[in-house]
Amino acid sequence: MKPQLPAPLFQRISCLCPLVETAYQIAQDHPMMESMTGKVTPRPSSDPGPSPPWRVPTAVYVHIPFCRHHCHYCDFAIATGKNHLKDRYLDAVEAEFTRLGESRPVETWFWGGGTPSELSPEQILRLCQIMRRWVPLNPGGEFSLEVNPDDCDPARLAAMAEGGVTRVSIGVQSFHNATLEFLERRHDPTQVASAVALARQSGIANISLDLIFGSPGQSLELWKRDLQSALEFQPNHFSTYGLTYEKGTPLWKRMTKGDFLPLADDQELSRYELAIDLLEQAGFEHYEVSNFAKPGRRCKHNEVYWANHAYFGAGMGAARYVNGKREVNTRDLDAYLRKSLAGEETAFQSESLSPLEEAKETLGLNLRRQAGARRAEFLQRTGLHLEEIVGSKAEPLVEKGLLIQDMQGVRLTRQGRYLFDWVIGRLF
Repeated sequence: MKPQLPAPLFQRISCLCPLVETAYQIAQDHPMMESMTGKVTPRPSSDPGPSPPWRVPTAVYVHIPFCRHHCHYCDFAIATGKNHLKDRYLDAVEAEFTRLGESRPVETWFWGGGTPSELSPEQILRLCQIMRRWVPLNPGGEFSLEVNPDDCDPARLAAMAEGGVTRVSIGVQSFHNATLEFLERRHDPTQVASAVALARQSGIANISLDLIFGSPGQSLELWKRDLQSALEFQPNHFSTYGLTYEKGTPLWKRMTKGDFLPLADDQELSRYELAIDLLEQAGFEHYEVSNFAKPGRRCKHNEVYWANHAYFGAGMGAARYVNGKREVNTRDLDAYLRKSLAGEETAFQSESLSPLEEAKETLGLNLRRQAGARRAEFLQRTGLHLEEIVGSKAEPLVEKGLLIQDMQGVRLTRQGRYLFDWVIGRLF
């Protein structure tokens, strides 16, 4: 799978897979959709027609926070030792969906975490049934689900397939035991082969593998072997993330105490460039800062985020974005359960973006894409020309070889994508 500001704006390494955390937003100008206070507001009969995709949500994210272990690099909304609350959690998620007031078809579903594959087969099917009631997936829609290799047993995969899952994102991270041990991953490399085989045997052919580079002591050759091992499984998609040290996490505390030395920037860059070279040679398109896909296999759900279109979802710690307003649900499991089941507001953060703020955010998200921000699309989406946002700030970035500015729009170079956060900081 945002979180805090929408997670897609930043590289995300969760304790399972990359994903953006989203949740429900009820928009006042959508037909028969509740506001967050519970009032149903029908669309006036004089409405000129359907709203554009940046106003009407077409993507749904559900956050499943349960984990057996809290990996020391993870700073996302998770819950360990709470398996007894899974059924109650699904009750709370259903309560969030019920507040929609009526069924609304969508184009994509994404279950992230946390660990969605920690749900039992029965719980997987129950959540699918809840979502079909309130946010049915249109024919041909994409249903992605994050899984851990060691959770992929025949019963779970069969339930996923029965529920309509079309795509699984497997949190491999590495094929080397020492790296997995450092990352506190509980699976071993041999379980990846079983997970991929079981997914395909269940009829889920669209497979994405997630890898992490930049662990202390990881040599360039070791990272190359990780990539080569992953390619042997012939997946449709890759997500490759540089290990980050989020302030406050156990990993960050270990680093600040001097327990280990992180890789230098030039070392991380060499690993990033190696991934691009090997995966592009293997026929993968580097379509986003951290994502690679075979033709026709991009993650449609995440493309909603990078286009800065509307999305909603449900669950602890999830965020929603509709009509320029972002809200984030509480990250406290007990508080989420109590509030949702009581029909109370579950958000603890809310922000309404001004047109200028929304335009800047759109540019930042667009620049994650290989295509960058296209002039016509940006003008239609924001009502502003790119130059009104970028101004003269692009010139030094172009001169440094980090940015390309032409008739099509603005986009990052390979080095610019690696330095994404730095470039965005200079533009804004």
